[in-house]
Amino acid sequence: MKRILVCTDGSIFSQSSYRYAAWLARRLNAGVDVLHVTDIRGQQAILTDNLSGTLGLDASRELLDRLVEVEHEKARIAHQKSKLILENAARFFESKKIPFQTIHETGFLVDIFHQFEEKADAIVLGKRGENAQFASGHLGANLDRIVRASHKPCWMSSREFQPIDRILLAYDGSSSSQKMLRFMMDSSVFKGLELHILKVTQNPEDESAIACLEAAETQARSAGFDPICCLLEGHPETAIGTYIEERNINLLLMGAYGHSRIRHLIVGSTTLQMLRSSHVPVFLFR
Repeated sequence: MKRILVCTDGSIFSQSSYRYAAWLARRLNAGVDVLHVTDIRGQQAILTDNLSGTLGLDASRELLDRLVEVEHEKARIAHQKSKLILENAARFFESKKIPFQTIHETGFLVDIFHQFEEKADAIVLGKRGENAQFASGHLGANLDRIVRASHKPCWMSSREFQPIDRILLAYDGSSSSQKMLRFMMDSSVFKGLELHILKVTQNPEDESAIACLEAAETQARSAGFDPICCLLEGHPETAIGTYIEERNINLLLMGAYGHSRIRHLIVGSTTLQMLRSSHVPVFLFR
């Protein structure tokens, strides 16, 4: 059976991720692995601090002992929080009758998720995490690193779930967008949905841009889709965002990288902007 890896911190974005993962699991006939990682950075910082130079040896020991006690209590609370997060996820997937397992690890998500990613066909996580209400214009701390490190498709969930009827493929001809197109053609996930393919260009008369869009349309039709294709002039971030709003798109498909020479170092600027601004989930391919 295929597997979907859901990374959760219990935040409001995670709740949306569960619903999108359930939708994806049904379309793929897949099971779900729900991974929660308890972050230990705070505890590590306390245990490695040396305060004797500023406080004196005895005072340093007393303070360090107290800090360690506090961290042990925080660790106990964090463990209980993790248990509640995974119990909540389990109730959700159980109610949807989707095969699942919950996984609790301690450490750093970006280091740990690889061992579970290997068995997954896709990764689902929220665009922002548990501090989303304080940083609504920013992406989650782990998101960029996971997208850069993962070799699997990454589904970035929006805050609010909405049923998926219309999907938009933002196509630029790059290797990652071609990979997205091949996945769409080979998978059952998007069959029967209304497909839009958008190519944004600085010059609508550019023959190479027209040929790029036509090639994508031909491939999509060969896979049984009846795509609505559009060539728009402008900046990709603005044009894609406007198209999503005007056509009531429910899901954006795009490559994580474009043609930039530094595409292997950072996620593409257009991709990052769409992740920040889009109110629909974004499905990314490297």
